[in-house]
Amino acid sequence: MEKMGKIEIARQIKIFDTTLRDGEQSPGCSMNGPEKLEVAKQLERLGVDIIEAGFPASSPGDLESVKAIAGVVKNSAVAGLCRSLEKDIDAAWQALSQAASPRIHVFLATSPIHMQYKLKMTPDQVLEQAVAAVKYAKKYCSDVEFSAEDAFRSDPDFVCAVFGAVIAAGATTVNAPDTVGYAMPEEFGAFIRRLKEHTSGVEKAALSTHVHNDLGLGVASSLAAIAAGADQIECTINGIGERAGNASLEEIVMALRVRKDYWKADTRIDTTQIYPTSRLVAQVTGVKVQPNKAIVGENAFAHEAGIHQHGVLANRETYEIMTPESIGLQKNQMVLGKHSGKHALEDRLKQLGVTVTVQDLERIFVEFKLLADKKKTVRDRDIEVLARGVAVSAPETWSLDHWAVSSSSALGATGAIQLRYKDGSLHKAVVLAAGPIDAVFSVIDAIIGKEITLETFDIGAVTEGEDALGETNVKIKHGDRIWRGHGISTDIVESAIKAYIAAINAMEWDLSRSA
Repeated sequence: MEKMGKIEIARQIKIFDTTLRDGEQSPGCSMNGPEKLEVAKQLERLGVDIIEAGFPASSPGDLESVKAIAGVVKNSAVAGLCRSLEKDIDAAWQALSQAASPRIHVFLATSPIHMQYKLKMTPDQVLEQAVAAVKYAKKYCSDVEFSAEDAFRSDPDFVCAVFGAVIAAGATTVNAPDTVGYAMPEEFGAFIRRLKEHTSGVEKAALSTHVHNDLGLGVASSLAAIAAGADQIECTINGIGERAGNASLEEIVMALRVRKDYWKADTRIDTTQIYPTSRLVAQVTGVKVQPNKAIVGENAFAHEAGIHQHGVLANRETYEIMTPESIGLQKNQMVLGKHSGKHALEDRLKQLGVTVTVQDLERIFVEFKLLADKKKTVRDRDIEVLARGVAVSAPETWSLDHWAVSSSSALGATGAIQLRYKDGSLHKAVVLAAGPIDAVFSVIDAIIGKEITLETFDIGAVTEGEDALGETNVKIKHGDRIWRGHGISTDIVESAIKAYIAAINAMEWDLSRSA
């Protein structure tokens, strides 16, 4: 029994993070290979027990991403999801075989509606296939998890029977999801308790939950499951995931940590890595965190009302039940500007929880100096976004050499851009268009010679003030595939150009790998 302060911690809850699988497959959250690898490294620093790195059988690209993550991550188990099919399990093992701690995660639906309309199988057939899948996976891997998709809307006795059978077949974890977020927390807690009490051999396996947030109850139901005896919680950073998302990792972890007096349970998460991880996931997916989001929202530790400010200044505990430092958010900011050196920048990056290579630091420092020449002070958010934009990107097939744009209400816009190809050659074009953004994007299309559709375009200010750093996120489509790009600059047109080129580089890199 571990002790935390004067409070005895009776249970250690495992955190199974599925940001790179369930989170990444949700609309608008896809990541390329380098981005997934960067997030996986950060999840390892965060201290998650299991990283579900992807669905290897879904595409060659996903298989390669899972394989790359499995080859790098050492301190967390790496899981690959697969249907209860031998070909899926083969693909999962192909991706996971070099992992320090591999886990094969098989799933099969158990609810009447799924069995009848999706699987077109009888309960007996489902049980038989579940057992066969676990036995087949067990030939490859000692750590096998079985998930009963849509478990909460299933017959509880049937779930108990399936879990008992797959545990007997070798499953080391059994997962009971509320796949559509239908349960009320008390109901879900009672459901987990019933599985715990009536599943044969349940003491030989960890009991896990995976709750979606369709009714906004993902975290509440997950905590109810812990109260009922669940050993593992499946969740995502920032709560991203299919439809309304998944239970939020940071909210579950901090609920256990802040109220350890109530739960007598904890995780091995390094909570000081929560904020950096949240920011990284928001950056690479382009999905912003709502300002009032618990734990990691911009307003989570902000106090504007006078009475709140007075209380916090007198004693932080008047309005803060946790400290910003406890999640890795620095309260005091070191001001950086054009006279700052590389060591100061590197130190600030470390304080922000951003780990970069020597090569990336050189590139970030160059961009930092350019930005510092345009701004009086460079804020934490500027540095954070700058670092993510440099460190998490596809190899540069094209880079921006220089650009110019002119625009008027009467004559439209003219865009002129010169790009540098990876072989060093320069390519220039001039285009007339309706507006400045249309002009520069059309010029780039003309230079690269590919038919591209702009799917989404989102621009905003990262920081406040007239010299705010502009942040642009775009999604482009070529053929039937979509790529995302991110760009930052104090000039909004330049940030748009950088984002568009970043998306094109991601496209070129993916296409070159599949050629």
